[in-house]
Amino acid sequence: MSAQELPLDVRRALASVARVPRLLVASDYDGTIAPIVSDPSKAFPQRESVSALRALAGLANTTAAVISGRALRDLAALSRLPVEVQLIGSHGSEFDVGFVHAIDKDAKKLLTEINSAFSKIATDNLGVTVEMKPASAALHVRNADPEIGRRALTSVRQGPASWDGVQVTEGKAVIELAVIPTDKGTALDTIRHQASASAAVFFGDDVTDEKAFRVLSGPDVGIKVGEGESIAKLHVDSTEDVARALAFLVEERRTWLAGASAPRIERLSMLASPRSVALLTPDATVTWFCHPEPDSAAVFAHLLGGAGAGHFTVAPERPSLPLSQRYVDGTMTVETRWASLQVADYLPHDVAPDRTDLTRVITGTAKAVVTFAPQPEFGQVPVRMDVVRNGIQVSGTNDPMVLRSPGVEWEILSDGTNQQAIAVVDPSLGPVVLELRCGTADLAPSMTPEAQRRQLAEQYWSQWAAGLQLPPLKPDLMKRSALTLRGLVHRPSGSILAAATTSLPEDIGGVRNWDYRYCWLRDASLTAQALVNLGSLTEADEFLGWVHKVLDTLPGPERLHPLYTIYGETLPPEAVIDLLPGYAGSRPVRVGNAANMQVQLDVFGPIVDLITSMAHERERQGITAPAKALPDADWELVHAMVSAVQRRWTEPDHGIWEIRGNPRHHVYSKVMGWLTIDRALTLAERFDRAADPDWASLRDTIADEVRAKGWNDEVQSYTAAYDGTDLDAATLHIGLSGLIDPADPRFAATVVATEAELRSGATVYRYHHDDGLPGGEGGFHLCAAWLVEAYLLIGRRSDAEALFAQLVAAAGPTGLLSEEYDPVAERSLGNHPQAYSHLGLLRCAQLLSEQIRLPVSLGQT
Repeated sequence: MSAQELPLDVRRALASVARVPRLLVASDYDGTIAPIVSDPSKAFPQRESVSALRALAGLANTTAAVISGRALRDLAALSRLPVEVQLIGSHGSEFDVGFVHAIDKDAKKLLTEINSAFSKIATDNLGVTVEMKPASAALHVRNADPEIGRRALTSVRQGPASWDGVQVTEGKAVIELAVIPTDKGTALDTIRHQASASAAVFFGDDVTDEKAFRVLSGPDVGIKVGEGESIAKLHVDSTEDVARALAFLVEERRTWLAGASAPRIERLSMLASPRSVALLTPDATVTWFCHPEPDSAAVFAHLLGGAGAGHFTVAPERPSLPLSQRYVDGTMTVETRWASLQVADYLPHDVAPDRTDLTRVITGTAKAVVTFAPQPEFGQVPVRMDVVRNGIQVSGTNDPMVLRSPGVEWEILSDGTNQQAIAVVDPSLGPVVLELRCGTADLAPSMTPEAQRRQLAEQYWSQWAAGLQLPPLKPDLMKRSALTLRGLVHRPSGSILAAATTSLPEDIGGVRNWDYRYCWLRDASLTAQALVNLGSLTEADEFLGWVHKVLDTLPGPERLHPLYTIYGETLPPEAVIDLLPGYAGSRPVRVGNAANMQVQLDVFGPIVDLITSMAHERERQGITAPAKALPDADWELVHAMVSAVQRRWTEPDHGIWEIRGNPRHHVYSKVMGWLTIDRALTLAERFDRAADPDWASLRDTIADEVRAKGWNDEVQSYTAAYDGTDLDAATLHIGLSGLIDPADPRFAATVVATEAELRSGATVYRYHHDDGLPGGEGGFHLCAAWLVEAYLLIGRRSDAEALFAQLVAAAGPTGLLSEEYDPVAERSLGNHPQAYSHLGLLRCAQLLSEQIRLPVSLGQT
């Protein structure tokens, strides 16, 4: 669903009206945000239209409303719109549910007589129905034979429509008689006045909507839906187009309200060293950089607050757009090029453990403007910059910081609160090398020349990548995914980040903004497993060592938190950085993650599955001795995870998606409990280890319960949890894990139900049930990857290939994927780059490249 499918004049009009100070967006219901259907009680709205109206209502200085001919109570029940969207029923006469009490005695008597007349006409004419409302009655002839319908309408016109005091409104296959004045135009003006709107947008499809179009003027925008003459100047074809138009308006309005400077998430590129990460915009602004660790406070938080939050920019003196930005093949070095100018960015590796360095090398023949504006501690600590020999010294922070820049002449500017350093450099005289050094005041030359330092950094990545067994499908993109996953590995601790950022929104302008710069047991296990499946075991070995250290601090494995800091410590309380406005106005900006206190009982399965994959890979590499293919430390960890499942598998939990509500018996968590036992039994048999006699019976017990309680006949699918009918993409693991045979008709039915309920074009949503949090979210790339695998398991290869192609197309220009995707606005959402997304992409490419599937019991989660 692309906004590009809308007429150009519609897009231009909406883009213009999105920029007014106060905006009112109103729409008819039937035939506009909901399709016309034969049964009015089943006219459910387009999901994307509901999301867009909700989003508009949540924006500053923006009002959203639906003005319908339906009775207000029916409109509220059927539309499922949130309270933020104002509902007006009965063609503008019902503004609240208490309206009926305002009708006087004579009007009530007249309404009773109209209802009686309508009932007689309906009785005499097959297919004609009556809709009774608090101040009116409507006669519908849509389901009647055309001749019968004409006869019924004539009876109304010649009868009750001619009575004194009756207000007549005719629409498509309906005539409505009201006992008080009803007018959508008056209703629209009323809302406009209440909201003090500078301009209004109205969507409508019926003749009754012409009264609303008639009151539009000046910057207002009226859009007629479907065929037929209208005084509205703009037209779209369908309810799907209305959804597109609303989504487009959301994006334009958000961008204007929040400022147009926020770079699209998918266009950000990540720099990495074995212990740090940074993000670059497409025009070579360092937009995100933390010190001393990736989960520390930001030095540059431009991504979440614009220029005032700290940035480091290189741009041509003569303004122009970059021609390209790309990674040096097989490395984490990024080169951005303009005509006659280039900047290469990388994070050096040969620095002391307490330092975080960033190197920028400017070459070319055109002059460049460099702006250095650090704002340590998310801008909460004022700093002073002094120009000294060979660079700039930054003071006022807990850690010293310098920018080595020999030969560069800096000017320090201040706005009264913050300082920034600006210089014009001429790389035609020789490369300009800028070395940011956090954690030291040393401005002396490095012992190693810059070119050699860059070579050392790049060899670290390229030599590792050269030893991988990458799938042949999309090899360049697969290499970039593998490098991205390794870039999220924190080598000093052995932990693995879920993502490089915090608070990139799941819904632009929304509040679902989480901090993912930590080590989730589940995410890290799956990331390490993805690297094992590419032939690299080092990251998995180091991560399991990290897990052992965490377990040493606990009374038992069942007390594991879902996530920890990169050094295995419990997270501090989740906090909000009020000074930062957030990405594109998406607030709050969060530090920490309250999910660390949740109960998530699925975490044991991915750890044991990782160990299973490692043992299998060691065998593939020629290590056949059981004790070496499955070391004692790994087997001890398997025992610990099985022990945790034995004690806790019967409990409800918060599940894989960390829903901030009451615990439930999530099917995915039960499946992961089963998987823990199943993989342990597989390892015991394969590598001559002693298994507890109770394990096999427990595996069967869990499987039997999941099969019995996880299936729901009403929805013909395995569901999110035992106690509901809601679906969850994670439930696909009932077949992906091997708990049930993929040939089982119930698995195929679950795949079909998941596709119908949760897939939207190029993406797959996690779920659609109320999770207790305001706002919406995009579809998850990982969920799309699961559906690709499920398609393959049930023999739908062409569907798998098509969805994989869409997943590939969602990657940014340098090959990175964020967490989520908005299929209407066609843009990425969520933290970036996201390990989940890249490991899912790699998994899909591997499966699609195989002629024969590997055994399910060997690490195939």
